[in-house]
Amino acid sequence: MRVLIVFAHAEPTSFNGAMLHAGVAALTAAGHEVKVSDLYAMGFDPVSDRRNFVTIANPAELRQQTEEAHASANGGFVSDLQAEMDKLAWCDILVFQFPIWWLGLPAILKGWVDRVFAVGRAYGGGRWFEGGFFAGKRAMCAVSVGGLEDVYSEDGVYARIEDILFPIHRGIFAFTGFGVIEPFVVYGPGRISAAEREGYLRGYTERLLTLDTAPILVDEQRADRAGFRGNPVGKR
Repeated sequence: MRVLIVFAHAEPTSFNGAMLHAGVAALTAAGHEVKVSDLYAMGFDPVSDRRNFVTIANPAELRQQTEEAHASANGGFVSDLQAEMDKLAWCDILVFQFPIWWLGLPAILKGWVDRVFAVGRAYGGGRWFEGGFFAGKRAMCAVSVGGLEDVYSEDGVYARIEDILFPIHRGIFAFTGFGVIEPFVVYGPGRISAAEREGYLRGYTERLLTLDTAPILVDEQRADRAGFRGNPVGKR
């Protein structure tokens, strides 16, 4: 497997940091290729605008999708952004590893998606869902949440994890063609025992080593059979 882990946590000594270290070690020991985009360590800029490009399609008005399509056709992305796009094209499996903040992605990871998942590189030209750019690849979210599992349920104060992650599973992964793997979720790492944290680390490494055979969430991969006409990206 060729695995790209996009890691979005500012503290290397956090439980997320321990997950990353254990996961990379296990994958490497098993002979898999691994690349990590550690966004905070990289100082990744999450703001998406003309800074993305070395080319200009329309100097009078910024239309993000137009500029992305032009850059895709003319080698017009800045070098640090092109490097991330190359990693995305290289991998067989994409893992987003992050803590859930405000029931969503940390801003730095959302900005990575906004900039890297560009027209002509991740979607466009009628390519989406099963016919998307990344068809045949797989993707998974590995997340931590502050609360315990009971608050992330139909009877809890928050939605189910499956509902919280739906915009990522459906609007990012499945839309661009990835097969969506069931997420790996760590509940309340700051509220559980050391033994329970060790159990999560073992479970995470086991999951990573089976990413190529793990079941796909079929419902998340379903395209509109009547013909898709929408655009969830909306960079207009």
